[in-house]
Amino acid sequence: MDLLNLSACDIPNLVKQKRVSATELLQAFWKRGTDLNPKVNALLAFNDDAEQRAKNIDKGLVKPGRLLGVPVVLKDNFCLRGMKTTAASRILENFVAPYTAHCVQRLIDEGAIIIAKSNLDEFAMGSSNENSYFGASKNPWDLERVPGGSSGGSAVAVSTRFAPVALGSDTGGSIRQPASFCGVVGIKPTYGSVSRYGMIAFASSLDQAGTFGKTVREAALPLGAMIHRDPRDGTNVDVPYSELLGGSQSLKKCRVGIAKEYMVAGLSSDLSRSIESIIKKLEAEGCEVVEISLPHTTFAIPVYYLVAASEASSNLSRYDGVRYGLRDIETPDGRPAADLAEFYKMTRSRGFGEEVKRRILLGTFSLSAGHYDAFYTKACQVRRLISQDFTQAFTHCDFVIGPVSTDSAFKLGEKTSDPIAMYNNDILTTPVNLAGLPALSLPLGLDSQGLPMGLQVIAPAFADDRMIAFAEALEALIDFTEVPNV
Repeated sequence: MDLLNLSACDIPNLVKQKRVSATELLQAFWKRGTDLNPKVNALLAFNDDAEQRAKNIDKGLVKPGRLLGVPVVLKDNFCLRGMKTTAASRILENFVAPYTAHCVQRLIDEGAIIIAKSNLDEFAMGSSNENSYFGASKNPWDLERVPGGSSGGSAVAVSTRFAPVALGSDTGGSIRQPASFCGVVGIKPTYGSVSRYGMIAFASSLDQAGTFGKTVREAALPLGAMIHRDPRDGTNVDVPYSELLGGSQSLKKCRVGIAKEYMVAGLSSDLSRSIESIIKKLEAEGCEVVEISLPHTTFAIPVYYLVAASEASSNLSRYDGVRYGLRDIETPDGRPAADLAEFYKMTRSRGFGEEVKRRILLGTFSLSAGHYDAFYTKACQVRRLISQDFTQAFTHCDFVIGPVSTDSAFKLGEKTSDPIAMYNNDILTTPVNLAGLPALSLPLGLDSQGLPMGLQVIAPAFADDRMIAFAEALEALIDFTEVPNV
């Protein structure tokens, strides 16, 4: 039995029937991770408690659930009690979580085995995974290219078969873009459907936990367990569906929208041809393909970076060296900090990386007296217009499809010296977060360089179940089976 390529959906029954043991599954994935992680730097730490958990499953001491025995990798901004949770930042390098995130506990309650923590851009701020304090992750399809960010480590973990599924967080495309670059499925659910309790905050009105898998069904499996009402998160809501899997979506007479603003001039020729090809296949299946307009898309990047940076400025103020994390009380010349302000300065300037500092400064400026109305308030007003664009579009179609990014993965270091170019990479994903909608990335094929390309599917709020059923039908049309040769 090829343990590394078992479907996450099949593992629970195989473990229940004792056709495979949780321990041998864990050992197979651990060996794969140990052997290959030095090449890709996707995993930051292995979970020492995983082996005992697997043994308990094999002894029948764990209640059988929908994820029984399934190995799961966590992005390292999800808390797991007793394990370091660093957010890939020096300031939290030695922070051990005293509790477990709600969505992670839901996976554990369903029988999952948390096997490792994955690399990310520091505090989930980035589009390439190059902002990690622990070094950049590398794309398994080409080790000289980025895996995307900020959830790059989780995408690489699934692509390289370090685990069948992984958790990520999506603030402006941080699940969908790395999924696209690494040739896996990444799902960002409707904002509020998954509790953010225990997920380290970046931008609270945008952050949403989601999942990666080799297929739509595998990515949806853990997400179905994570969508659960949690009174500890005031933004978490009851969803109007009980299951994400089991439904079906006929492509016949399904209305699919193509946003003209997404088919931009900068789109690579390979990606354009692939999207045109899938449109023809949809039409052949009886889909009605309609052109729609999302006219405020061009404002998404400035709006997103004003809103996200402002919220980051507020959220990251808690990292001051007093309560937890790095505490640096000496100045560069070796003398003790003279006062509290200097103590804060030493801790935060040494604990945060350059991109995090950049966003804190931008956010603090945007929220400052004299600039709040001109920047933050105006950004929130345009954010409402972006949301209304989608509301109007969904009166003409059931789903919107288009590219995730304008091209496949770019080279390591290619955009690090130009933050604006890096930010513009998110032009096609940030509108979804600003509107709070569900979306996913589906492997579309390989380009002429042998790199994966992704197709984005966007649905109305709380239509996650219909979106997943539609994506499964799309997945069958595309039939992407390639894997990286790491």
